Amino acid sequence: MAVEIETRNSLVFAVNGERFELSSVDPSTTVLEFLRSQTRFKSVKLGCGEGGCGACVVLLSKYDTVLDQVEDFTASSCLTLLCSVNGCSITTSEGLGNSRDGFHPIHQRFTGFHASQCGFCTPGMCVSLFGALVNAEKTNRPEPSPGFSKLTVSEAEKAISGNLCRCTGYRSIADACKSFAADADIEDLGLNSFWRNGDSKEVKINRLPFYSHNKEISTFPEFLKKEIRSSMLLDSKRFSWYNPVSVKELQSLLESVDVDNGSLIKLVSGNTGMGYYKELDRYDRYIDIRYIPELSSIRKEPTGIEIGATVTITKAIEALKEGNKCEVHSKGEMVFKKIANHMEKIASGFVRNTASVGGNLVMAQRKHFPSDIATILLAVGSMVDIMNGPRRETILLEEFLERLERPPLDSNTVLLNVKIPNWESIKNISCETNTMLMFETYRAAPRPLGNALPYLNAAFLAELSGCKSSNEIIINNCQLAFGAYGAKHAIRAKKVEEFLAGKILSVGVLYEAIKLVRATVIPGDGTSSPAYRSSLAIGFLFDFLSPLIDNSGEISNGLLDGYMSNVLVKDFKINHNYVQLDHNKTQALLSSAKQVLGLSTEYHPVGEPITKSGASIQASGEAIYVDDIPSPANCLYGSFIYSTKPLALVKGIKFQPKPYPDGLAAVITYNDIPTGGENIGSKTIFGTEPLFAEELTECAGQRLAFVVADTQKHADMAIKFAVVDYDMENLEPPILSVEEAVKKSSLFEVPSFIYPKQVGDILEGMAEADQKIVSAEIKLGSQYYFYMETQTALAVPDEDNCMVVYSSSQVPEWTHIVIARCLGIPHHNVRVITRRVGGGFGGKSVKAMPVATACALAAHKLRRPVRIYLDRKTDMIMAGGRHPMKITYNVGFKSNGKITALQLEILIDAGLSADISPVMPHNVLGALKKYDWGALSFDIKVCKTNHSSKSAMRAPGEVQGSFIAEAVIEHVASVLLMEVDSVRSINLHTYNSLSLFYEGGADEPFEYTLPSIWDSLAMSSSLCHRTEMVKEFNRNNKWRKRGISRIPIVHEVMLRPTPGKVSILNDGSIVVEVGGIELGQGLWTKVKQMAAFALSSIKCNGAGDLLDKVRVIQSDTLSLIQGGFTAGSTTSESSCEAVRLCCDILVERLRPLRERLQEQMDSIQWEMLIDQAHLQAVNLSASSYFVPDLTSMQYLNYGAAASGGKSFDRRNHNFAN
Repeated sequence: MAVEIETRNSLVFAVNGERFELSSVDPSTTVLEFLRSQTRFKSVKLGCGEGGCGACVVLLSKYDTVLDQVEDFTASSCLTLLCSVNGCSITTSEGLGNSRDGFHPIHQRFTGFHASQCGFCTPGMCVSLFGALVNAEKTNRPEPSPGFSKLTVSEAEKAISGNLCRCTGYRSIADACKSFAADADIEDLGLNSFWRNGDSKEVKINRLPFYSHNKEISTFPEFLKKEIRSSMLLDSKRFSWYNPVSVKELQSLLESVDVDNGSLIKLVSGNTGMGYYKELDRYDRYIDIRYIPELSSIRKEPTGIEIGATVTITKAIEALKEGNKCEVHSKGEMVFKKIANHMEKIASGFVRNTASVGGNLVMAQRKHFPSDIATILLAVGSMVDIMNGPRRETILLEEFLERLERPPLDSNTVLLNVKIPNWESIKNISCETNTMLMFETYRAAPRPLGNALPYLNAAFLAELSGCKSSNEIIINNCQLAFGAYGAKHAIRAKKVEEFLAGKILSVGVLYEAIKLVRATVIPGDGTSSPAYRSSLAIGFLFDFLSPLIDNSGEISNGLLDGYMSNVLVKDFKINHNYVQLDHNKTQALLSSAKQVLGLSTEYHPVGEPITKSGASIQASGEAIYVDDIPSPANCLYGSFIYSTKPLALVKGIKFQPKPYPDGLAAVITYNDIPTGGENIGSKTIFGTEPLFAEELTECAGQRLAFVVADTQKHADMAIKFAVVDYDMENLEPPILSVEEAVKKSSLFEVPSFIYPKQVGDILEGMAEADQKIVSAEIKLGSQYYFYMETQTALAVPDEDNCMVVYSSSQVPEWTHIVIARCLGIPHHNVRVITRRVGGGFGGKSVKAMPVATACALAAHKLRRPVRIYLDRKTDMIMAGGRHPMKITYNVGFKSNGKITALQLEILIDAGLSADISPVMPHNVLGALKKYDWGALSFDIKVCKTNHSSKSAMRAPGEVQGSFIAEAVIEHVASVLLMEVDSVRSINLHTYNSLSLFYEGGADEPFEYTLPSIWDSLAMSSSLCHRTEMVKEFNRNNKWRKRGISRIPIVHEVMLRPTPGKVSILNDGSIVVEVGGIELGQGLWTKVKQMAAFALSSIKCNGAGDLLDKVRVIQSDTLSLIQGGFTAGSTTSESSCEAVRLCCDILVERLRPLRERLQEQMDSIQWEMLIDQAHLQAVNLSASSYFVPDLTSMQYLNYGAAASGGKSFDRRNHNFAN
């Protein structure tokens, strides 16, 4: 019977149970764009725009009318097109719970386990966990204990494995997730605010916010079920969105496209490719091919599995793990499961849920995408069906990929499916034929599970047989695939396969095969880390074949992971001492750790592990960041045009192919700075940096212009069409290295008062040495901040030539000054407001200033609000990041490991502008001096180059200094063949040497606690025992090695002046303002604790529990001036002291009133006292400005850490527990 197709004139879907109906929409609109611009649901955040961070995750729910079932899966809303969710339901973190109706247990547990810091990523994590809970409840597992779910600990950890967090280190996040698992070990969960040490297991469980799956949220509203029709599709003409339901209909659509007229079509399945390949084209038609049965089905046959092109990677994994149910423990099934296990390492769950297998292969074929799927399917001899017009053909995947070498496939060619053969059925693999199948996949990537493209992937399939007479193995044939190493596509190493075919495996044969691999896998020009990738290829093959060989030709048991039959095993001599590492076995995501904190109630509530202020609303998505502020009327949106040349004259900027891109309102340059204003984008105590380059651009990434358009999307698209006319004639070559900078004397001056002092006599120290290391080099690269929230600002013109700017800034005060100077207006005409920052790490200090200033300049000129949210690529190019360095050192040392002298030459690449770079020598040496070097001599130069300006980044200079120190220590230990820990221990400071290296910072002898910390750590971490275990492991394992390390730190702390203001309102509630900014470090929480503690000294009823009455409000540069710089791990401390001073003033004002009231009544309530104070005109607002005295401004902090236990496999470069 023919299916009647019904079309609708509107797009209908639900968000958090609310119905939405759109009569028209741009088909390129993503779910994220719609939610953030057209709804109040702002918990979905734009972190990367590539599906790589999880900040935008939503739960998508689809209703199957035939089965009367709801399918729930997480998805990246930044990649999911809105038209593709027609008839679906979307759930965001706001839909789980909120501050008015009550938080969901997920929100409560994330809060209680301290799993949210800046909070920008937290809503996405909550949704990822919610999706896992929803799907776990659909299983037929036993009912869990009350308060728990059917989720397992492993599933709980995996649920958020694709969600990035820059702040917390994940353990607290994992603990919050694991607390829902039926098999959770409550005793293993870390520090939280629910229970105390010593509480029984029963008490701990009872104190967890109760979770009941029976009361779980309905993810698909009933009203939407009633509207759903199995064949209900969008009106194609209205939306330019087509939904063919058959291959024939798809053919007709493709044939009807007028290619000659420039019409562009886009075939849509999951649209996840958009994250990797940014699209500039506007498509005339979007063709959603998910509804074509032939493309969306999975067929299982004895000869293999056929997977439709639009089948998601997640569903393909499920099908491959199920295998052919008619066969039990099939060798072919094991191949399928290995493929599935490898696929689980691709991207992340919320990407795999929508990404299609076919889309992945087509990207590999057409765009050189470094696909894992192409490589692993190539190794098993997969076939593909393709359609071009009326013609269909079945070809090998290898041929499909190699069509790049010939004329590329045109846009009318469609991949229909991929067929993965069952090798056991197509080959006579059995114990009777004395043959076996061996299959393994490999992947080396910056992160082991998803979210990172591989340096190299590989998959090897081999048919082996035994030589009964000699106990040796014959490789009958093999298929070796390598990919992602810089070639156009994955390849079969045919020469290696041909060489190995029919060979008896031996050391000599393996050696020759490795030489052939080296000659075959050659990374293309421009590929990063080419030598590393080549070594991986060799290591992977060695790892695959070497366990079959030992000196006597023995092979190991367990190696074939179930592929070798018992009969065949008996025919070979077994080496029982070898244990194979199963590369596809999912390792535990977290290693064990212990948290021990000493708590005291003496200063209640200071020092107690209370929940972070605002954590619950961060989890629910109600916390407002700059880009969450609703756009004012007539708001415009900005994006930067930046230089792509390190040194060039800028002759002009134009747009192509259209002179005026869609939505363009203005292009702002230095020429638009008003009379009396300055071309200034940022400032530090060392100088300024221009907002825009003028005639000459001096680094790639330097701002040239600020494009303003009617939407952020149009602004971001406009800069991609910008063409800058450069002139590089008659210019000196740019300075692109520190060596060139030194040669040309291109250096920044370091003021003498911050340049560190030499220690001791370097010549004398070298003379004392028994041995020396001379002219050793260390090179340290740069590093990007990767705050989850990119740079963002909103500027709103106000009355009387004033400007209000909302900025995600660590230094609102300096941002305020820069804006005023740029606009040429009095400072009181500018107001900068910062409520919270979605991750800073130093990157929201100086680098946030030009972003806010550009918005203010555009708003000032156009007299309209202007805002910006930088796309991740632009942010990365402009950010600067950590300082690269080149270090050359000479070190002298005794034969016992005691270092007598260290001589350093350090060249620091500061980039174009001074920024904070002149302070780097001081910071580098401050961290490096943690050891007693005997004598310390150095020459540090801060180099000016034609790179982007480097800036403060999480312990700027201190990270590099500590790294240099440890590198020198390890080098010395290596030369002496000593334990590194022994060399570290012998070079720890005595109090006298500490005083010499840190001068006045050493304080009193009893305050030098590092030696006792060092010894205590050895005891608490069982360092000696663990070290012996590591040695034993390394003796018994040829290729896998473990390490363990204990490292000290001496951190020089410096306090800065900080303002504070405390006001008590009529009802007794308390408002606090401080100069410090809440970045996720818990500054507001500490300030609240201090205010509650300090005011409790008034000693009236209720004053001992004021914490819930305290609210810390946003920074406002006109309300509280001299806010300073939130950095250096000390702003919380100084802000608390400023608040304490305010509270002391208030207590002194209230005390006489309390004493008078005390004479009249026995009991005085806090609310009564404050009410009377208002009636009697007591000033209940106090301000302070904490200025640290010379004795407390600078001091030393000490610490040490021990870590180890992970093993590294030298063959495949994988880490394991």
